[in-house]
Amino acid sequence: MSDEQVAAPSKQRRISQRGIATRERILEAANRLMFVRGVNATTLDDVREASQTSKSQLYHHFADKQDLVRALVKYRGALVLQRERGGLERLRSFSGLVRWRNALVQANSLNNGKYGCGLGSMAVELSDQDEQARSMLSETFAAWGKLISDGLHRMRDSGALRQDADPEKLATGLMAALQGGYLLANAAHNVAPMEVALDMALEHIKSFLLEPSGEPTR
Repeated sequence: MSDEQVAAPSKQRRISQRGIATRERILEAANRLMFVRGVNATTLDDVREASQTSKSQLYHHFADKQDLVRALVKYRGALVLQRERGGLERLRSFSGLVRWRNALVQANSLNNGKYGCGLGSMAVELSDQDEQARSMLSETFAAWGKLISDGLHRMRDSGALRQDADPEKLATGLMAALQGGYLLANAAHNVAPMEVALDMALEHIKSFLLEPSGEPTR
């Protein structure tokens, strides 16, 4: 076997890794721009400039803007779920819910409440424009809600929540409060409405808590 034949696979792997890095760079740039500006206000030229890629590089990885946006929905969804698993996969107490709430509020306060939820803002823009993107976002929200409901199930199974508590409904209410809080905080450029919305949803969940004696909390 010649030296060229031996070297060829190695060269192919290097090109493949460069391609992966370029695609990741494009998605990272698109994520930053579309989070701040929104999907519709961000052009492919904006993304190309921010990612320092050529037109040929961008179009090699994404056929058009719709293709890029759909990839971004998947990319951003994976980032959000990775973050949320860190705070919710081991959730089994009300204090854990409070810590989760505090982390989200603190993160949003860094932007003074601006820009909203990265997934929620995309859902507002894309749900009536792209059925595939809408479906992907819906699946991601469902996975996010399940992380919450699974934690509430653990709380109920351990006796922290009353048996008549419905983890799925409570999780849906909490998610609705979170997304509504993001929206109001964005409109006000102030995180306070998000705090109020989440605190009221948590108060409702708290009404289902049991004392160690097995009696409802008062």
